[in-house]
Amino acid sequence: MLLALCLIAAGVLLRQADRIWFFSGRPHASDAARLIALQRNRANNWTPTLLMTGQWIQITGYWLLAGHGLLGAACAAAGVAVQFRHLQETSHHAVHGVLARTRRANLFLAEAGAHLPLGLVPVAVRRRRHVRDHHPNATLATDPNLAELAAAGLRPGISRSRFAFALIHPLTAAGMGEMVSDLAAGLRPRPFRCAALALVPAAAYLTGGWAGVVAGFLVPRLLLYPLLAWWSLLVEHTWWDPEHRTGTSAEVEAGRCMRLYPRSRALAALAAATWLPYGDLHHYAHSAHPGMRWNYLPALERHLPAPHFTPAGLFAGQASVVRRHRAALT
Repeated sequence: MLLALCLIAAGVLLRQADRIWFFSGRPHASDAARLIALQRNRANNWTPTLLMTGQWIQITGYWLLAGHGLLGAACAAAGVAVQFRHLQETSHHAVHGVLARTRRANLFLAEAGAHLPLGLVPVAVRRRRHVRDHHPNATLATDPNLAELAAAGLRPGISRSRFAFALIHPLTAAGMGEMVSDLAAGLRPRPFRCAALALVPAAAYLTGGWAGVVAGFLVPRLLLYPLLAWWSLLVEHTWWDPEHRTGTSAEVEAGRCMRLYPRSRALAALAAATWLPYGDLHHYAHSAHPGMRWNYLPALERHLPAPHFTPAGLFAGQASVVRRHRAALT
């Protein structure tokens, strides 16, 4: 137990090197030009490497923790799912070319640190889908993310019960079938990617036995992490009722983006630490300036005009994301 907790703590501490390095000189609020200049001045390859290494050290600690009874297994499943979500988001910034300083380092860290061990599509494929297809077309008919939501049943006229199931789509039989199908499609016919994915449960077994495999890999990878990623997708945009605007990129994105938990520091901090990490809580600022690293998105967001919808919560309340989506679809 002590070794597991020490590894988790060591991983957390190692990740702080990147945070501290990019914190230096960061203003409270500023325009994009100043922040981009600061970002370029601080760009490097070593702190992102420490960041992703720290995440895998934490995961190793959770694998050890999984063998310490039911509570340890539950904590491991939740902890690893959160770390998988963090890895996905760090690789997202690598896809935009801002995780590390060089293009080669961004590609390597994204592939070796996230896409290969999690069985995700090759980085080049994700870059095409996300940077070329999604960003210019967010909430439009050609947005692949909107098609993904529609495939889960989120279409105009949806019934109340179907809408409820769509909110937990990755946990349904249809959602799990889609996930397994996508996973298989991304691995076939790529034996190297299959071998890389197989190394993760093998390492979990060597570290924490079968409890490490089940609670530290299978449950997080197949159930919990997909759910966290799905919820993060739901809160990015007002998918079915964007307010179309003209003007600067910030003004356009202000009409179709959300800013979750704008008035609750506690909920915002919890979301940023778990399912909306590395700037995903500030998706509006990211959409307005996709080439900006997550460290500077809060400062940029304070400088930009507010998005037209700022939900107070995900599920509860009149101004929640769920209620907004439900109203838009019905």
